Amino acid sequence: MTEALLLALSASLAWGVADFVGPWQGRTLGPLRVLLWAQVGGIALLGIVIAARGHGPHDWAVLWAVLAALSGTLGLYAYYRGMATGTMAVVAPIAGASAIVPVVFGIATGDRPSPVQLAGIASAIVGVALAAREQQADGRRIAAGAGLALLAAIGFGFYFPPMHAAGAADPWWSSFIFRLTAGVIVLTAVLLRRPAIRLGGWPLAIVLAVGCSDTLGNLLFAASSSRGIVSLTSVLASLYPIITVALAAVVIKERVGGIQLLGVVLTLLGVGLISA
Repeated sequence: MTEALLLALSASLAWGVADFVGPWQGRTLGPLRVLLWAQVGGIALLGIVIAARGHGPHDWAVLWAVLAALSGTLGLYAYYRGMATGTMAVVAPIAGASAIVPVVFGIATGDRPSPVQLAGIASAIVGVALAAREQQADGRRIAAGAGLALLAAIGFGFYFPPMHAAGAADPWWSSFIFRLTAGVIVLTAVLLRRPAIRLGGWPLAIVLAVGCSDTLGNLLFAASSSRGIVSLTSVLASLYPIITVALAAVVIKERVGGIQLLGVVLTLLGVGLISA
């Protein structure tokens, strides 16, 4: 179980970095252009590994990754759009509330976390929710981009159960199938919307690295799926908003209000309890 939790936490770290750098670049380059080249980076990375392994999947349960990609990619697009209209420190934690979906799913299908771990799950979810609150002169309110962030949370939430099933069968192939499906979805959106997609130099290198980091997160979560229950691994993997908020505060000097700081503390407390 400890290995599963470490893998899930590592996934949240990889996703947290990608979910800061990607939307940050998307504010100037456009979300679809960034998403498209990020998929190219992820597909190339996994394609090399899959070719080196030299064999196909042993279990067709990896095809659950197609469903995960449909939900996760739609959530990611909503997330990028939300980041363009709101502050990262607000949008990212709301999207992190996606942890609610796999927890409910896991308990409904037989997962039995301990009381301490359940307390940790509750603390993490409450922490994420509090971090989504924005303090204004006229009182608390839901911040700009919150609606899109909520759509992202739904999309991300329904990513976890099917990806957990696919990853338990084969983390490498499930991640590759996920990335291929996501690439087709984004390419379809690009063909329909026809945004500018040309990119070169350092911006291209950065966006390709975003895709590799996001893909690493997918792979780490898929690997955790064969070692832990969905309700715990999914909550820990959903802690990426802490990384995103911290990077936004340090790199682009976004201000984090007191209520959001409390949310971060409660989320970290949840991590400790879940890992107990």
